[in-house]
Amino acid sequence: MGLEEQLPSGFLLTTVEKVAGWARSSSLWPMTFGLACCSIELMDVGMARHDFSRWGMERASATPRQADLMIVAGRVSQKMAPVLRRLYDQMTEPKWVIAMGVCASSGGMFNNYAIVQGVDHIVPVDFYLPGCPPRPEMLLDTILKLHDKIQNSTLGADRKAEIAELEEGALSHRRPSKISL
Repeated sequence: MGLEEQLPSGFLLTTVEKVAGWARSSSLWPMTFGLACCSIELMDVGMARHDFSRWGMERASATPRQADLMIVAGRVSQKMAPVLRRLYDQMTEPKWVIAMGVCASSGGMFNNYAIVQGVDHIVPVDFYLPGCPPRPEMLLDTILKLHDKIQNSTLGADRKAEIAELEEGALSHRRPSKISL
């Protein structure tokens, strides 16, 4: 016999983590960082047909201090990389990053010294969105996946432990394996 059986009908039980996750995912404020052709598709998501505001993202911010989601759309040059990092550092915690398009994800067809070969060399990326350029529907699907990630994230000491575990997993995944001859 649990507590929920003794409460009157219509009484709702939940955890603080679930309420905080719901509130965070329902009020994302994206900072757009459009650098190339992908930014046109990003602008389309703000139009009436796709409409960011259906998912609590009415306010697309150009200032990093009022944003918690960075959408990097397009190729990042070496000269733009320090600016991108500075803007990321100025964003409020917790913050998330979506790399939109193949150029932001891996440098795309620009395999040269002037273009950063993946924005994950500059900032930690939560979701990679493939395509050249990706359709607005794909961005909306990625945003909904980000909402699920935010809603199911932990808080406090549990969150710090979760982040440390994920970072350790990412570092161990990048270590080169031993090659035996």
